[in-house]
Amino acid sequence: MTHDGVLGVRPSDPGWVRVRCEWSRFLQLATLLLALAALSTTSAVGAAVPRTSSGGLTSHGRTRSTLQGPAGVQARWVIAENMKRGTTGWRIPNAMPPGTIAGFASSDDAVQGEWVAFRITAPSPTFSVVAYRMGWYGGAGARAVWSSPRFKGQAQPTCTFTAGVNLVSCANWSLSFRLRIGRAFVQGDYLFKLTASTGQESYVPLTISDRRSKAAYLVINRTFTEEGWNAWGGYDFYLGQGTCAPTYPVCNRARIVSYDRPFDTGNGASDFFGNEYPLIQLMEREGLDVGYVTDTALNADPKLELGHKVLLSLGHDETWSTPERQGIDAAIAAGANVVFFGAAAVLRHVRMEASSLGPERLEVNYRDSAEDPMNGSGNPLEVTGNTFASPPTNWSEVPLTGEEYAGYLDGTASVPFVVQNASAFVFKRTGLKNGDQLKGVVMSDFDHIAVGAGSPQNVEVLGHSPVLASLAYTNQGTWNGQTFSDMTYYTDAAGGGVIDTGTVNWIYSLNSCAPGESICQSGTVTRITENILSAFGSGPAGRRFPAQPNWQGLEPLTG
Repeated sequence: MTHDGVLGVRPSDPGWVRVRCEWSRFLQLATLLLALAALSTTSAVGAAVPRTSSGGLTSHGRTRSTLQGPAGVQARWVIAENMKRGTTGWRIPNAMPPGTIAGFASSDDAVQGEWVAFRITAPSPTFSVVAYRMGWYGGAGARAVWSSPRFKGQAQPTCTFTAGVNLVSCANWSLSFRLRIGRAFVQGDYLFKLTASTGQESYVPLTISDRRSKAAYLVINRTFTEEGWNAWGGYDFYLGQGTCAPTYPVCNRARIVSYDRPFDTGNGASDFFGNEYPLIQLMEREGLDVGYVTDTALNADPKLELGHKVLLSLGHDETWSTPERQGIDAAIAAGANVVFFGAAAVLRHVRMEASSLGPERLEVNYRDSAEDPMNGSGNPLEVTGNTFASPPTNWSEVPLTGEEYAGYLDGTASVPFVVQNASAFVFKRTGLKNGDQLKGVVMSDFDHIAVGAGSPQNVEVLGHSPVLASLAYTNQGTWNGQTFSDMTYYTDAAGGGVIDTGTVNWIYSLNSCAPGESICQSGTVTRITENILSAFGSGPAGRRFPAQPNWQGLEPLTG
């Protein structure tokens, strides 16, 4: 493999980007050499030093060594991992037509030692697979961890369809290959790139986690939302096939979706590149002490949310299960900090069931309590109404996130992020003043404060951005022809802090600026994000930065 490119993540002056990245790389190398020297001394007097198969420090929490860096708590194993040779071979340059080559794995979250089965449809003589761990790697963006031999291609049968619940499942596909997750697969987000002998390419995503991890930062990959919007086969929770009476939610939608099928967008990666990868790349570049897990794993074991300083909800994380919510409430009660790097978080409500291929493979969301067979005969906290706040669950997300879902901007429309409290710690070293604007940051879904509807009384509004009603859809009311997107912060009695960025476009805004792009705010958004990660990584944020309520006089107050 060769290091064949640099993918910057900083905006503005390219020279400054190179200098900053080269200096950061030098500091990482110096830190690593000092750490290895210290460990060598320890080893020389008889103490064992656990290592991965590639010689780096273990990523599985048993000897985790951390230090404080400029962007937060660093882990030496993450620094060492991202100094390995990267490649841009993971890229798929063009969108592939659907159905050329695609597949899915038997698990979305695996651990070392586990076997994962892959089912691939490849109407080509042969195909091959390369597994890439996504990160920084000197700007290349990923490292090749494993490559397959050539497999025989086959066109898999049509996926099955269950009428009534409009469930599409490809569990009838034949097994293509099985892979044992070895020690080379350190925890992280992976893309398995499928390449057909006829040239087509696509991805199968997989998270590798360590269930014993107590990393400072826990990245929660959002498979519930991704699968809920996955229309492979023509159905998801928001659309379906055929005509029916116009209703909301649409009457021909799926009530159950299956994990046993490929993703229909992002060349099989769903929205990973827009709603997750820019933040992951930032954290890996800075060598932060990060662990990875999916929401399905948290649904099975909510205790995995405990023991971390910061829980990170990524972009467009609207769909949660009851056990995952109970886990995050327990973490906050224990002093953990939480960042909702999006909008509409924890809005939709699902439960998980088994498929013929294994547990946690069917996602149930009737979006109508009256339709759900569990209504009146099961746990009301598991009944799937249109939202978590719908009866009989009656569990609004607002007291958790700090604000409520307010609506969405149409198409590619955007409005500026407007600074409300420039003295707050999140704006440190940005030079921003109250009223300053970051153009283009607020797009798509957005949230706003709703003190009368459950926002904590001590909520601090960090950004307060007007959204013209003519540009957006909202059913939460308007004020003088506009509504608002708010970035908020509150602190819990146990000391933890909770931030909601108020826009689903926050993580995407971390992307580097394209040449000539006039409204890119990557540098400032990156600095704000690093300030959040640094402050929250130090422990319960409320002890150092108690929320300063400033919502009085701002619209909207009641949602």
